[in-house]
Amino acid sequence: QAPIKATCEDMSCKTGFPEDVHSAVVSRSVHGGQPLLNVRFRSCDGNKKIHFGSSEPEDFRVGEDGVVYAERSFQLSAEPTEFVVSAQDKETQQEWQMRVKLTPEPAFTGASEKDQRKIEEIIFPWQQYKHSSPLKRQKRDWVIPPINLPENSKGPFPQELVRIRSDRDKSLSLRYSVTGPGADQPPTGIFIINPISGQLSVTKPLDREQIASFHLRAHAVDVNGNQVENPIDIVINVIDMNDNRPEFLHQVWNGTVPEGSKPGTYVMTVTAIDADDPNAQNGMLRYRILSQAPSSPSPNMFTINNETGDIITVAAGLDREKVQQYTLIIQATDMEGNPTYGLSNTATAVIAVTDVNDNPPEFTAMTFYGEVPENRVDVIVANLTVTDKDQPHTAAWNAMYRMTGGDPTGRFTILTDPNSNDGLVTVVKPIDFETNRMFVLTVAAENQVPLAKGIQHPPQSTATVSITVIDVNESPYFVPNPKLVRQEEGLLAGSMLTTFTAQDPDRYMQQTSLRYSKLSDPANWLKIDPVNGQITTTAVLDRESIYVQNNMYNATFLASDNGIPPMSGTGTLQIYLLDINDNAPQVHPKEATTCETLQPNAINITAVDPDIDPNAGPFAFELPDTPASIKRNWTIVRISGDHAQLSLRIRFLEAGIYDVPIVITDSGNPHASSTSLLKVKVCQCDLNGDCTDVDRIVGAGLGTGAIIAILLCIIILLILVLMFVVWMKRRDKERQAKQLLIDPEDDVRDNILKYDEEGGGEEDQDYDLSQLQQPDTVEPDAIKPVGIRRLDERPIHAEPQYPVRSAAPHPGDIGDFINEGLKAADNDPTAPPYDSLLVFDYEGSGSTAGSLSSLNSSSSGGEQDYDYLNDWGPRFKKLADMYGGGDD
Repeated sequence: QAPIKATCEDMSCKTGFPEDVHSAVVSRSVHGGQPLLNVRFRSCDGNKKIHFGSSEPEDFRVGEDGVVYAERSFQLSAEPTEFVVSAQDKETQQEWQMRVKLTPEPAFTGASEKDQRKIEEIIFPWQQYKHSSPLKRQKRDWVIPPINLPENSKGPFPQELVRIRSDRDKSLSLRYSVTGPGADQPPTGIFIINPISGQLSVTKPLDREQIASFHLRAHAVDVNGNQVENPIDIVINVIDMNDNRPEFLHQVWNGTVPEGSKPGTYVMTVTAIDADDPNAQNGMLRYRILSQAPSSPSPNMFTINNETGDIITVAAGLDREKVQQYTLIIQATDMEGNPTYGLSNTATAVIAVTDVNDNPPEFTAMTFYGEVPENRVDVIVANLTVTDKDQPHTAAWNAMYRMTGGDPTGRFTILTDPNSNDGLVTVVKPIDFETNRMFVLTVAAENQVPLAKGIQHPPQSTATVSITVIDVNESPYFVPNPKLVRQEEGLLAGSMLTTFTAQDPDRYMQQTSLRYSKLSDPANWLKIDPVNGQITTTAVLDRESIYVQNNMYNATFLASDNGIPPMSGTGTLQIYLLDINDNAPQVHPKEATTCETLQPNAINITAVDPDIDPNAGPFAFELPDTPASIKRNWTIVRISGDHAQLSLRIRFLEAGIYDVPIVITDSGNPHASSTSLLKVKVCQCDLNGDCTDVDRIVGAGLGTGAIIAILLCIIILLILVLMFVVWMKRRDKERQAKQLLIDPEDDVRDNILKYDEEGGGEEDQDYDLSQLQQPDTVEPDAIKPVGIRRLDERPIHAEPQYPVRSAAPHPGDIGDFINEGLKAADNDPTAPPYDSLLVFDYEGSGSTAGSLSSLNSSSSGGEQDYDYLNDWGPRFKKLADMYGGGDD
């Protein structure tokens, strides 16, 4: 590090620069914005406003404080660089100048020179103290030139930089220190200072890419900590070394260029960055293209601006149909592209050649053919195919078809298939074979965008389309349709009305004549001749029919041919019916109410005629001559053309219902008249003219509807009564049938009933105890129906043959009969337990047998009293005799 020298001389107070020439030593590499030196300017009054300037403003700038800065980065030549610094008083415009000479510091090489170099000393400026002599003045401050320190230094560390000292260290014991980032502020410990000697050193290698410069402040104090010098600023610039390769922002760059572009067309820009100082050669990049693939039609289709990275075309012949994409390998090298000392890196640039409409569509054939049946629409009749070498499904490839001739009436249109790009010739208007049998269309194919400049459509972009029309059987049509006929109503049945015929448009087909039939005739008034279409009436035409609307009657007829396939057409016949006076007027309403006195009201009536003018109103109203009581009791007065007023002629008419005939005549020619009956209900009225005995009058004059309703009610009532009688009879029959179906065992007549009998123990509780039955109702087991047996009887199965007693046994045989039955029961394995009751035949009444009470039984009830059986009625008389008879 070469010492920086600065000199100045003491002189008397004189405004201006203290010297004519100011010399300074700076580093060879000067960076933009770097402070170089401080020019000293004296202002005696201290109030002048001075503006500093430079004779080389593009290289050097002088601040308001006199510090000279580098305006740009450059390298100092070996020869001293000179320029003039000027100072101008802003008020008086007085100007002073001083020449500045900058000398580059010498370059050091070799380790021996590092040992021999002299450590620079930075001496604190003089300052004036309060106890100093008035003749001593403070030495003016100067800016300490920055200390330039290369990055990535290999040491040894700590490496001495400069020595800070004060000229008062001869008389005082001083201590030195530095503050600022890199010293006592983060990152701490990079710079240290010997407090005794003031030696400033760096402790480790620096990295310019992390911190480009350090700003420190040096301090000098005495042993008591008192400041003896003003702090001085020390700037340490880290000199950049080429330790970083260029890096592209993207490894793959994508760009486009239209095909057919002229040389010099801009394509894209690639950018690389270098972490080194961009103002030094280490960060100055240069670009170049290493390779191009493919190399057709030329290996050098593109070039790149070595400083900006702009890629442009350099040769003509870009054709997407041949080469759709180019791949370039781009290299960026620092040290201004020096291949020896610079560091390099590469990236890929992919350039797609975009399509322009430089290929017109061409038809695959000069003539296309198609056919279409007549009267068909929305039918594709021909498919036009084209080829286009441009990129598919783009505006330069999509085809549009335009008919240039052969279709003056616009019966065809051509649509484009978006997938195949074919033209679809479509019929949009019906075509009549009898009028046009063939069409020859001229079609031109174009793209959605115009062709590129200088390219014309070839003849292959135009083709002809020949379309043949196929004759088909068409429907007949009536002429005119609809057909209007004016006819007076009242035309009698069988009258010829009109002829309604159709025409067959097929002039070139051989087929028989048309056949006619009726399709719609709401009133069934007409018929049509199937051969000649003559229409005759089958009923009287009536304008007042419900099928006539606004005097118009519509009928539809059908005309059919015998073609293949058969076709038919319809026609509408509209008959406008002219009115005749065929309807007499009628009174409305048919019923009315009035009071039995002359006052206070009358009856308003209206004449109604289905005919229209002039066969309708005004109407004439009058009462008939007979019976004489009509004109004697009533009077009628016309109040308008359609209305009249009926009122009593006499003062009083007894309440009741009266039929008043009224003769109404219309204005037709000839006149039509009718006698209408008006049913008038005469009633007693109150002061307001309202009837008070309407119920009595209505009851006396029941109408037909009321009588029918009453008869219906009577008939319904009779039907209900008849149904009730039938139901009662059926119920009685059901009761009798149920009595016949009663189980004989449920008949208590002459049967023994059990009451609270416990039975014989656990083993016999599943067995039923049979009861005596009437001999008259007992049937053999073989023929006994299933429903007759009681549910508590033993199931029917093969039983041993018990002895059967004769119909009229001898009284002496009873004992033998019972003994035989006991033996049979004892031998029966299916019989109930021994203490169960056995069934024997009913003995009947009036038996000649003696009493059985003399027989002993293991379950004798002789100790019981059975006299209460006499109170149970005649059905228990036998039991009362048997058990209540005492010892007998």
